[in-house]
Amino acid sequence: MTSRQPDHRTAGTPAAATRTTRALLERAVALAESNVAEGGGPFGAVIAVGDRVVAEAGNRVTRDLDPTAHAEVTAIRAACRERGDFRLDGAVLYSSCEPCPMCLAAALWARLDAVHFAADRHDAARGGFDDLAFYEELARPREGWSRTVVRQVLVAGAVRPFDAWLATDRRTEY
Repeated sequence: MTSRQPDHRTAGTPAAATRTTRALLERAVALAESNVAEGGGPFGAVIAVGDRVVAEAGNRVTRDLDPTAHAEVTAIRAACRERGDFRLDGAVLYSSCEPCPMCLAAALWARLDAVHFAADRHDAARGGFDDLAFYEELARPREGWSRTVVRQVLVAGAVRPFDAWLATDRRTEY
């Protein structure tokens, strides 16, 4: 008798998505597929306000030799340029795959209203990508990280830039 594990795609699956959400996710998946055909990674992202696409991008990591050029980050950069603002309030990110921790953080920093994705971190792991491993690493205390040492080193004046920020009247609130 074999033990069958539940499909990770059905555990906690949200209610049916809107027609617009499905269409924009399908567009992101199509971008990911065409990106593979062009020699890039299997990731695509679309940013939209309602059903109006503001920006879209494929993964450009290997083409640009830039580990931050994930589809989501590239689309966020393009949407911010299009909007003329570093905030994307009112916009939604549609990604062909669950955003990695870096892309999720970028979506939070951009103040996107929502993030919708098609495939997930388990699918990315099956494809040979580290998304799942990075999520697992971040869940552990930093002292237990196996990839990169991250630690605070106290130096004189470390908080001076924040004091200067708080003292200036020319700051732009995030």
